[in-house]
Amino acid sequence: MKTEQILAEIREANLSYLMLAQSLIRADREQALFRLGVTEETAAMIDVLSPAQMLKIASTNTLLCQFRMDDNLVWGLLTNHGKPAANEGISRLHASILMAGRYDHAA
Repeated sequence: MKTEQILAEIREANLSYLMLAQSLIRADREQALFRLGVTEETAAMIDVLSPAQMLKIASTNTLLCQFRMDDNLVWGLLTNHGKPAANEGISRLHASILMAGRYDHAA
């Protein structure tokens, strides 16, 4: 992939993320804080961004979002490596509980 293509894809991902984040924040702020893993202050800033501001922010060469699953346990639960499909719901619920606990500690 060429650098220009990578930067264009980063801009697209950033804009999509900002639009989704703003939509979630406006629809249900508490749920958005949890799902996005952002603070109230960050949510307040995203909430008031104009379309022009979102385009400008999205044009940076760095991804705005990041992976929040930073350990093997959560990744294993989400991917269900080596587990039967019947346990998929339980594994996803367990992963959600673990990530919710981390959100609660960060807030």
